[in-house]
Amino acid sequence: MKNILRLIVVLVVLVLGTDLSAQVRLHSERGIFTQAHVHPILINPGYTGFRDNHELLVNYRNTWASFPGAPSTYTFSYDGAIGNRIGIGAQLLSDRFASFETLKGQVSVSYGIESETNNVRAGLSLEYLQHQISATDASSILVAQNDVEILDRLNGSQFFDVSLGLYGEYMDKVIYGLTLPSLVSSMLNDFDSGTTGDKEFGAIVHLGYRHRLPDYDLVIEPSIVYKYLMLTPTHADLNLRLKFLDESLTGGLTYSVGGENRFGFLAGVNIDDFGFFYSYNISFNDFQQFNNGSHELSFTYTIDRIRRETTVEK
Repeated sequence: MKNILRLIVVLVVLVLGTDLSAQVRLHSERGIFTQAHVHPILINPGYTGFRDNHELLVNYRNTWASFPGAPSTYTFSYDGAIGNRIGIGAQLLSDRFASFETLKGQVSVSYGIESETNNVRAGLSLEYLQHQISATDASSILVAQNDVEILDRLNGSQFFDVSLGLYGEYMDKVIYGLTLPSLVSSMLNDFDSGTTGDKEFGAIVHLGYRHRLPDYDLVIEPSIVYKYLMLTPTHADLNLRLKFLDESLTGGLTYSVGGENRFGFLAGVNIDDFGFFYSYNISFNDFQQFNNGSHELSFTYTIDRIRRETTVEK
């Protein structure tokens, strides 16, 4: 616990000593995921190594499918436990929205404390982000090749961010998480986005409850993920997740309220060490008539550290 407190104190000092009137970020990439309650590692560095195994995750999200230039996002993630308390992770994200591209690289570390009733981890992530316009689109015959604004945005803007996360489960029933993204943010170049101002505070709160019904081989897990993020519509995802057949099958519903007014479903399956999850969302906003909804897919591969070590000992 002392180590966690020291970590928090250091971060607070860094934030207070950082100039918060620098160039603001263009958006927060953590706001797009609808499977964050299934894979908290997508948004919370505190989840790093939480399951005491090693996991590879590939996530793809296509927002506003079929609409020209619709956002598409690829995320590749690894996290694993080292020893009883330390977790490490790495993540790579590539996002494109029309001609606007975002690249993010992240490494994370977590420290966990486990008791008979509570399992909690605090995590820290170091992130490099780059925003730029597509070089391919900029070379189009429809674009003036000597346009100063376009040439400036080809180099884009680069940021170094520090984010903090806390994730825990109480009695294997109550689920809680807090993410403070871009708690410390520093621009690495002199790019002028044309927007300056106070740095916005952001947070993601994750609360859930896991209810097991052994007689029916069923797990019921309602949860809420509230997202208050920089230059991203504030919204809350209300989730209901059901797990069947020794938790090998997953079904669920999600209703988002606030800036994102949408409804969707989730389906998933776990076979041995492999997992596949698919979710589909439709919006209640007027723009829905111009697209085919949003799709999100995740593939996971898990290496059970405990089982592997037991096999080696034999």
